[in-house]
Amino acid sequence: MSLPVLFLHGWAMRGDLFEEVTRRLGPGFDCHAPDLPGHGSRADQPGGLEACVDLACDWISRLDRPLVIGWSMGAGVAWRSIARRGTAGIRGLVTIDMSPRMLPANDWDMGMIASGAEAILATSDKIIPEWPRMSGSIARTMYARTSDPRPSREAIEEMLLAQDPRHLRPVWDDLVAMDVRDTIADIYVPYLVCTGADSRLYREDVAQWIAAEAPQAQVARFAQSGHSPHLEQPEVFCDAICRFVAAQGWVSHIPEQEGQT
Repeated sequence: MSLPVLFLHGWAMRGDLFEEVTRRLGPGFDCHAPDLPGHGSRADQPGGLEACVDLACDWISRLDRPLVIGWSMGAGVAWRSIARRGTAGIRGLVTIDMSPRMLPANDWDMGMIASGAEAILATSDKIIPEWPRMSGSIARTMYARTSDPRPSREAIEEMLLAQDPRHLRPVWDDLVAMDVRDTIADIYVPYLVCTGADSRLYREDVAQWIAAEAPQAQVARFAQSGHSPHLEQPEVFCDAICRFVAAQGWVSHIPEQEGQT
């Protein structure tokens, strides 16, 4: 029987960015990567971050205790779903380069890199009028400086320009307001916390903090990745997922990843 996997994408992204990972994982994994409300094929669906959580919870209810893999905003959606309904409906969690609180505070220095709270909050008013400029900036900063990602930065920028910033802004506002630090200690399932060593958005310390708080968490560090190790090092990322899954005994046969010996 295949292991059900639910992929949750990042802000302003789409579910189809997990296609290569899905292909590499192979038939032992029953993969699902829906577009979240405000994004891609669901761009016209309102509701902000809570609508994304509603959709994730619906998918979790339909699948047989899936492994949930959340990238960036998708990690926030996963954490919020756990805050709402606990971990009974999932068998494991993987999060990719995300902080449980984006805004820095007096007691929290692990928000977004090089961005004070005032600058992060000011981004909201720029999303609609400055979306073409922001699209280029996002496409540059989501990868490590030296990586050769698939899809390319140019392809990511083209995808971003096709999104509607009017529907993305409410999700961003909710994401910036999110603080789920207290939820991390309540994640009582096997948990793989992924971090890109050259992330331009979050420090590696964030992953270490999460792993120290969550009872069954471990860190996977991707030395040649930034914010998107599943796109920058897909074969290494899939190998990490396969090893994590094999250690739990969830899949009897783990495929050898391309490029691995």
